[in-house]
Amino acid sequence: MSNDIQIKNGLTINLKGAPENIVKKAPFPKSVSLNPSDFHLITPKMLVKVGDKVKRGDAVFFSKNNPEIKFCSPVSGKILDIARGAKRRILEIVINCDAKQQALKHKISNFSNFTSDKIKENMLISGCWPFLKQRPYDIIANPNDVPKSIFVSTLNTAPISADIEIILNEQKEEFKTGISLLKKLTKGDLHICLEKNHNSFINSIEGIKVHHINNLHPAGNVGVQIHHIDPVNIGERVWVVGAEDVALIGKFFITGEYNPTRTIAVSGPPVKYPQYYKTIAGSSLSEIIQDAGIDTSQNLRYINGDVLTGRSVEKDNYLGFYNNTFSVLREGNQYRMFGWIPFINNSVPSKYKTSFSWLFPKKKYDLNTNLNGEERAFVVTGEMEDVFPMDIFPMQLLKECMTGNIEKMENLGIYEVAPEDFALIDYSSSSKIEAQKIIREGLDLMISEVG
Repeated sequence: MSNDIQIKNGLTINLKGAPENIVKKAPFPKSVSLNPSDFHLITPKMLVKVGDKVKRGDAVFFSKNNPEIKFCSPVSGKILDIARGAKRRILEIVINCDAKQQALKHKISNFSNFTSDKIKENMLISGCWPFLKQRPYDIIANPNDVPKSIFVSTLNTAPISADIEIILNEQKEEFKTGISLLKKLTKGDLHICLEKNHNSFINSIEGIKVHHINNLHPAGNVGVQIHHIDPVNIGERVWVVGAEDVALIGKFFITGEYNPTRTIAVSGPPVKYPQYYKTIAGSSLSEIIQDAGIDTSQNLRYINGDVLTGRSVEKDNYLGFYNNTFSVLREGNQYRMFGWIPFINNSVPSKYKTSFSWLFPKKKYDLNTNLNGEERAFVVTGEMEDVFPMDIFPMQLLKECMTGNIEKMENLGIYEVAPEDFALIDYSSSSKIEAQKIIREGLDLMISEVG
């Protein structure tokens, strides 16, 4: 069954440095990292110590609040470091990779006949469970819940981000297997959104609901898709799975091995060879940065994720657990003389008609991180609504999140949103507020007060 969804409110940001359709195998990393900050609100309890040997798939830590959820090593090697912060909070686990990789083998047979409980059991012991996230709150799903539906987005509309079709090109059978298993975890429907007029192998998968949506950002955000297809109400749960994560789940049940490979798009104006790399979740970024021809002597910002929602990291850091995009921008630490005058320096695109970028809708820009202004008061202009394609008042919701008014937050739709849904507001709002940060804090408040 196919349905069409038309998104009218949004914004396409034309950046230079989009990845070419080239997929290259990255050098095998010397070390990898498991970073608890990738798993929001997870308090890790360690199962290993520095110097321990682990195989790929061995549990490294589990969730203190839900011990069933385990986080496993993506490689075989030795625990090099367990970095701790204030109050001995675990910040990062670094694993040195062995030259010869060994994997923990799980005995799995006839998985096509597995019940939902058996599928959950195997996903929990294998380390695959963290691939499942839930709405509301945008956190790892609770295995004790039964979602009313499951969503998989195979459309990425963020600037210079990864093309999901390229990522799945060599993982089609694994993806289909993952879909067949995930369908059993819900009594409702499994929804997949595709770009309109796009011919994909996903259209031929049976037993799912396929929706076609236009590619105006943020149409690719799964929260936008849920809002238009199966909105989340109080007390309900919807699970969300990334497209490549579905394939990784399918690969585990086929092979019996946890193997969190990642196909990432390395993109951005300063990247000499913007392309795709096959690597491992949590792998060291330094080898990939060198191979992509990025001049590290320049003042650059390295971003785990896309340019709107990613997290800034150092060049010698590690790939995030969920990332399919690694972005690079120039640091915007140079003052633009008379930048507020429309006729001066029109190199910055705008959704307003002040910079004349609207005269060149297909022009691509080499943007940097300059905010072009400082934080200022909210002004009721309707600009937030112009880039927010949900039946929600974004400014009013942000204000209630800032004041911590739980009842009004509920009435204004806090259960339907995630920080990424406010990324375009961060980009285009004249108030220069950190909308994503405010929404994340609002969601955390709801978790602690409502649950």
